[in-house]
Amino acid sequence: MKWFKVLNKAQIPNSDSIKTIEVNGKQLCIINNEDKITATQSFCPHAGGHFSGGWCKNGHLICPIHRYEYNLETGRGAEGQGDYINIYPTELRDDGLYVGFEESWWSKLWS
Repeated sequence: MKWFKVLNKAQIPNSDSIKTIEVNGKQLCIINNEDKITATQSFCPHAGGHFSGGWCKNGHLICPIHRYEYNLETGRGAEGQGDYINIYPTELRDDGLYVGFEESWWSKLWS
């Protein structure tokens, strides 16, 4: 796992809000839902809606376009949707928020 610092503590979104960032060549949404920080992909796989315009409800991220919803712990879509979103691990450290990315076997050979 490779960790990237993405935000200082003062930049972490307030409770029940979503912030878009770019890290390691990927655009992510940082979501503060009931004081639990989650990092997800930024676009809905269903119709491409940007999650920054969405909201959270009962532990799910809701897409602003067609109201598709995704579990903030597993990334799975609601029953019958047949899709999912990527969830990235987060760590809140003394100096800010970090997001982890899995490393491929070949990138380890060259580091």
